[in-house]
Amino acid sequence: QVQLVESGGGLVQPGGSLRLSCAASGSMFSIYTLGWYRQTPGKQRDLVAAITSGGSTNYTDSARGRFTISRDNAKNTVYLQMNSLKPEDTAVYYCNAERMVFDIPLKYWGPGTQVTVSS
Repeated sequence: QVQLVESGGGLVQPGGSLRLSCAASGSMFSIYTLGWYRQTPGKQRDLVAAITSGGSTNYTDSARGRFTISRDNAKNTVYLQMNSLKPEDTAVYYCNAERMVFDIPLKYWGPGTQVTVSS
């Protein structure tokens, strides 16, 4: 069992930066693939960035070059550094932890943190 709690969201002006954090409790944090997703009202939750247990990263086109995902296994924390923020980045951002157990995906989600990009 893994429990995730996001922090660091808020209101920022276009062009600004935010750093989201997701603290995890539970065991075996280091073996999980960790991801940041976002969702706006009426739309599905979409992947923003992910990082594997080995440190490989993956970004969507909208995030690549502006966002950086990283993890600190000693602190059981995953981060999302967001730079050059745009109004279209406004969403609730969710932290995700996932691993395979006998070919079945085991997924955990945090409650989310609101990011609003507006002048």
